[in-house]
Amino acid sequence: MTLAMVIALPALAKPFIYTNARFGTSVTFPLEVFPERAEPPENGDGITFLAADGASLAIYGSNNALEQTPKQLADMSSEGLEVTYRKLGKDWVVLSGNDGTDIFYHRLEFGRAGVIHAFLLKYPASAKARYDPLVSAIAESLNGP
Repeated sequence: MTLAMVIALPALAKPFIYTNARFGTSVTFPLEVFPERAEPPENGDGITFLAADGASLAIYGSNNALEQTPKQLADMSSEGLEVTYRKLGKDWVVLSGNDGTDIFYHRLEFGRAGVIHAFLLKYPASAKARYDPLVSAIAESLNGP
């Protein structure tokens, strides 16, 4: 799987693995593309990595305190967004579409002990050619206990 990640990412980008200490949520991505970090939330649920062109990659975990189903989580997560792709599994949700002038890709997976592991990739529509090739590899790397 790691070899596939390296091949799928741009040739010059080295894979970086971020793992959230609180929930164990993990994602692999090219740190060269997202070199900056936003100030993390005090609750330690995740972090957002930033690119110079305005793109962002938020990686986080959360407790499924409301015991939401994938459909309920998808409905809540898509409020106020123009969703052009929506896919639900028995323990996962994928949403993508437009948020104003940005394109977004949001993947959420139900883990053990009522934890939801997720990432949200947003990027300017003008940078579609740069980020679209990264989506699949990042999505496949989402992991957590």
